[in-house]
Amino acid sequence: MNQRSDDRSNTVSFGEKLASSEAFKALFREGMGLVEETAAYLDGPGRLVSKTLPRAEALAYSSESMRLTTRLMQLASWLLLQRAVNEGELTVMQASTEKRKVRLSRHDFASHAAIFDKLPHELRDLVLQSMRLQERILHLDQLLYGDDPGADAPAGATESLSIDAQFERLRAAFPGASALKP
Repeated sequence: MNQRSDDRSNTVSFGEKLASSEAFKALFREGMGLVEETAAYLDGPGRLVSKTLPRAEALAYSSESMRLTTRLMQLASWLLLQRAVNEGELTVMQASTEKRKVRLSRHDFASHAAIFDKLPHELRDLVLQSMRLQERILHLDQLLYGDDPGADAPAGATESLSIDAQFERLRAAFPGASALKP
């Protein structure tokens, strides 16, 4: 065995160490607590408040709450998988295979900022807490598995296109549309 191979075998992965630490246990409790808090709000006071909102805000409330619950289901699934690895119920390889079903990805706001700001404070707070938790879990996932959250996006979806290039794509897709002329 050469020196380089020996160095790698003695290396401790920061991500693996973090995932089995007290910090992970705290992250797990925080995530599951947020799931419970969100469910209690959406099934209780949130349901009543949503019925009093004007049409645009009610639609935004519905969209944000659906995106929030989807995000939290994904995060909770990831946390449960990682806890199973930490407790020896799954190997890292098994968790990696199961993790593909979780669709861990970034979900931003469902509504425009001006509408989001009009939503009930409690919902906005839950959404923001879930997004902070999402970023922390995505970072830990990257450390553990090396996955890129944007990797599941269709080819070219993450490219930054200029306005002209976007119009060219639209013109190619809709050749007879006169509204697409500059």
